[in-house]
Amino acid sequence: MRLLFPGVFFAVLFSAAMTIQTAQNQSLDLVLPTDNDALFSGDGPAFYQYIERDYNGVKSTPWEGGQYGFVRDPKSTAGGVVYTRFHEGIDIRSVHRDANGEPLDQVRAIADGQVVHASLVPGYSNYGKYIVIEHRWGDSNYYSLYAHLSSISVQPGETVRRGQPIAVMGYTGTGINRERAHLHLELCLMFSREFEAWYNTFFRNDPNRHGLYNGMNLAGIDVARFYLALRKNPALTIPEFLAGEETFYKVTLPKARHFDLSTLYPWMLAAGKRSGSSWEVSFAASGVPLRIEPSDKRVTQPELSYVKSSTTDDSYLTRDVVSGRGASAHLSGYGAQLMRLLIWPN
Repeated sequence: MRLLFPGVFFAVLFSAAMTIQTAQNQSLDLVLPTDNDALFSGDGPAFYQYIERDYNGVKSTPWEGGQYGFVRDPKSTAGGVVYTRFHEGIDIRSVHRDANGEPLDQVRAIADGQVVHASLVPGYSNYGKYIVIEHRWGDSNYYSLYAHLSSISVQPGETVRRGQPIAVMGYTGTGINRERAHLHLELCLMFSREFEAWYNTFFRNDPNRHGLYNGMNLAGIDVARFYLALRKNPALTIPEFLAGEETFYKVTLPKARHFDLSTLYPWMLAAGKRSGSSWEVSFAASGVPLRIEPSDKRVTQPELSYVKSSTTDDSYLTRDVVSGRGASAHLSGYGAQLMRLLIWPN
C-alpha cells in the first residue's frame, strides 16, 4: 500500500468525476421484495409491521416503529420526547399466512445481483436467518439485506435476477414471534473491506460469523423513501438520492495509506481541491457517509469537526457516534473506534 501523493490524489478526483457521470447515467429498476405493495398507496399500517411499545406504562403497537430511522425507544428529554433507537431498514408485514398463522410470503431479490452471504443459524445474529446480495450500480457496490427469514433458497456465489425468489418470510431473530413475522429489508453501503481485521482487533471475545457483511460494516439508506423517489424519477441514482440528505456531523480523518471508502464510492469525493493534510467525511444522522473532502487540518486521530446544533445530547441523535452537545460535542469512544475502521489498518 502507498501513500496518496498530490498527483495521485488529482487522478483520484478525475476518476471520481467520471464515476459520478457513469453513476448518474445508470438507472435502477427495483422491485419490492414481497407481494406487499401498500407502500405505494401510502397505507403505512398495511405495509409496515408494528412494534410493541411500553412507554411510561402505556402499551401500544405503533406501525411507525417499522419504518426506517429513529423510530424506537422514546425518551423524555428537556427538549421533548426523542426516539433514541435507530432502525436501519424497513419491516414489511406479511400478507400471506396459512391456517395456523405461519407466514407464507415469498421473498424476492429487489434487483439483479450476486448472493455474497447467507446466515443460516438464527442464533448468530439478531437478524436471524438472513441474506445479503451485492449489486453493481455505477461502478460501486451496494448491498440489499433480507432478514428474519424462515428458509433460504439461494447460496453465496449464486447470481440472482430481479424478482427471483430467494427465501420465505419468517420470524427468526431476536424479539419476534409468529404474530409479528415480517421481512426486514435494508439497502446499504459498505464502510471498508478491511472490516474483519478491524473487528478482530476490537471485539476479540465476540466472534464475527458474518465476514464483511456484519451489520456494523453496512450503512443502510432510507430504502422506503428511495423506492418512492424512484417512482417519481426512474432515472434517479443512489449518489443523487444521497446528495439531498442533510449533513448532521463531519469527522476529520488523518491522511492514511488506506482509505477504502473513497475507493468503494469515488463519487463521494469532492472535486476541485487537489490535496490536503487530512480527509473530512460528512455523515447523515443515520451514519451514512455522504461526502469526502480534503482538509488542511492536521490530525493524528479521527476528530469531530462539525455537528448540527441541537438541544438534545447528540448521542441520541447520532446512534451514539457523537456525545455531548454544542461546544462540548465530541466523538464517543464507540464513534472514534468506528471512524478508525475507515482508515484501518493505519
